[in-house]
Parts: sequence; structure tokens; C-alpha cells
Amino acid sequence: MKERIIDFLIFIFWLTTVIVYPMLVSIYVTMPLFIGFAGLMLILGIDEGRIWQIILSILYMINLEINLSLPLFLIPTSVAIYMLFFKNKLSLLKLCPICIRIATVIFINIIYFFLLYSYDFVQSQNSVNYDSFLLFTFIYDIIAAVLI
Repeated sequence: MKERIIDFLIFIFWLTTVIVYPMLVSIYVTMPLFIGFAGLMLILGIDEGRIWQIILSILYMINLEINLSLPLFLIPTSVAIYMLFFKNKLSLLKLCPICIRIATVIFINIIYFFLLYSYDFVQSQNSVNYDSFLLFTFIYDIIAAVLI
């Protein structure tokens, strides 16, 4: 009984984080986006069959895109591209699971920002400032991937 209550409280914490954090990012623009980390959580949820992890990560991605006025479903699309083209090639690093997580986060971030840059080019607009803030976001994504 006690374990079920703890699991429920952990789930409520993550649900609250998924809903509130993208709103804070839209207000405080210096907070990291955690795009690669959300993609990593989606991939781990798919691999391990955790339905709540899949739902929460997709909810976070869509909530982040809506709050920042980014193109909808671009983060899940970049995760799908990573899973189709790069995930099997990284299976050579099975002896180093942290290396796989870091590479996954880096690839998802690169694919996402390439797709976003392509979208901006086609639409002749500027969704995100491409400056040193992106490096800051990449570093925090990598730190989050190492810590899990």
C-alpha cells in the first residue's frame, strides 16, 4: 500500500512538472528546453514498455511547442527520425550506456534544430534565436541524460 502511494506521488510530481515547466520556459527564456532529454525519455519508455513515460514525454513535447509557439509535432518527428535512422547504429556502444544516452540527446537536438532551421527557411520566419543559448540548452540536456 505504501509503495502504491509513493508511486502515485511520483507520478503526480512528474505530471505537474510536465505541465508547469514549459509554461515557466515561456516566461523565463533562459531556462533550458530539455528537448533531447524528453526525446530520450520517450525512447526509453518505448524500449521498456512504460506507457506513462511515453504519454508524459509526448505531453511535455507538445506542451513545450505550444507554449513557445514552435511548429507542432516537430520534436516527436525528430525523435522518430532518430529512431528510424540512427538508433540501430548506436547499438555498437552497448558497453557504455551513458555514451548511448549522450549521443541520443545530441542527435535529437541536432535533428530538431536542423528541422526547425529548415522550417524557418521555408516559411521565411525566425522561430528561435540561434545563439549561445542553444549551447547552454545542449549542455543541460547532456547533464540531465547523464544523471538519470
